[in-house]
Amino acid sequence: MQHKSNTVEVGAMSKRDVRISILIIGVMFFIFGFTSWVNAILIPYFKIACELTSSQSYLVAFAFYISYLLISVPSSYLLKKTGFKKGMMIGFCVMAAGAFIFVPAALTRTYGLFLLGLFSIGAGLAVLQTAANPYITILGPKERAAQRISMMGICNKAAGIIAPLIFAAVILRATDTSLFKELPGMDAAAKSAALDEFIRRVIVPYSILGTALLLFGIMVRYSPLPEINTESESTDLAAANADKASIFAFPHLILGALAIFLHVGTQVIAIDTIIPYAQTMGISLLEAKTFPSYTLTATIVGYFTGIALIPKFISQVNALRICTILGLCFTLGIIFMSGQITLLGHTADISIWFVVLLGLANSLVWAGIWPLALEGLGRFTKVGASVMIMGLCGNALLPVVYGHFADASGERLAYWVLFPCYIYLIFYAFYGHLIRRWGPAKTLSPGIQIK
Repeated sequence: MQHKSNTVEVGAMSKRDVRISILIIGVMFFIFGFTSWVNAILIPYFKIACELTSSQSYLVAFAFYISYLLISVPSSYLLKKTGFKKGMMIGFCVMAAGAFIFVPAALTRTYGLFLLGLFSIGAGLAVLQTAANPYITILGPKERAAQRISMMGICNKAAGIIAPLIFAAVILRATDTSLFKELPGMDAAAKSAALDEFIRRVIVPYSILGTALLLFGIMVRYSPLPEINTESESTDLAAANADKASIFAFPHLILGALAIFLHVGTQVIAIDTIIPYAQTMGISLLEAKTFPSYTLTATIVGYFTGIALIPKFISQVNALRICTILGLCFTLGIIFMSGQITLLGHTADISIWFVVLLGLANSLVWAGIWPLALEGLGRFTKVGASVMIMGLCGNALLPVVYGHFADASGERLAYWVLFPCYIYLIFYAFYGHLIRRWGPAKTLSPGIQIK
């Protein structure tokens, strides 16, 4: 296959090639963030425009992220056949198709078509994430993997800060507050016409997005981004993996994929539910639209902290442990702390600021799990990465679970969903990543632990 002739070992790459590769992958992570975190505004937007319940509105996240469960493993085989760059171009094309589906969906105000478009965007992202995450993980010393992933996280979350704000600026108007109040009293024809006009505001931004994704996919295909060899193993690693017939022979990888599942679910709940939670406090949509940006800003603060401290002052595994414990503490703060405070110009219950602080707690969890889970996989790295990416379906399932409990018990009590998630993440950070054999005896390999 043609791509193999350009395949290089990571150690053989020059510093310039490594820097260029990191820059290109950083732009990709920016695009990941822009297309993913705009869901925070799409959820309340579709809830109004398509007249949905809370559970139905969270199908936005479900449709977007369930594609990771279905597409990730096929993505690994696609990348093996085409190589990284051609595979990435295909991923961008699939994303572009999903963006263009928004046009007929908006013209007919059909929620199912919007969900199909979101699924297509997520499917393209599954291909890209399957390529980009192992790429950045092995593109340098393993003890600095969390540092590099944190850099990518800054690109991702910076896009997440601006995406809802840009989208809200394009589709929301100052007169919408009065429109939302008038909708319940309108007759059927007037209401339908108003909602048709409201939903069609997405046509222009998603048409532009689709075109931009197509162009960037072509740019990546012909960029200097090198192919890297993830199939080779050292002599020691080959000997250690000689008895491994499948990816399921690596417990720390499978447990890590479950950790990713729960982590991304907690992350998307913290960001995508904060606007509806703010609205329960009497805060309007036009004001509440800024809250996802606060959560993402807290995440970026965590990333910069990780870049500054790892590995010189703290190991990436200890950073993971601290963050998971903080997540558990902040979850309890959401549920049990109450009282009105005014902060950053918003008067709201103090519990919403613990939702914001979840961004800080979640910041280094992804970066901590990936190098621990991929350690020692050798020739299984691409398939292992696809299993990890499958874990992103947690973004699809956990918000729907949250939405169910929000309808049943209220938005605040629904945050109990986060509690068992952080309990498991603490388990993985302290114990689960050390497990190298299934079974009760001799399961730990402390010598393999990444410090």
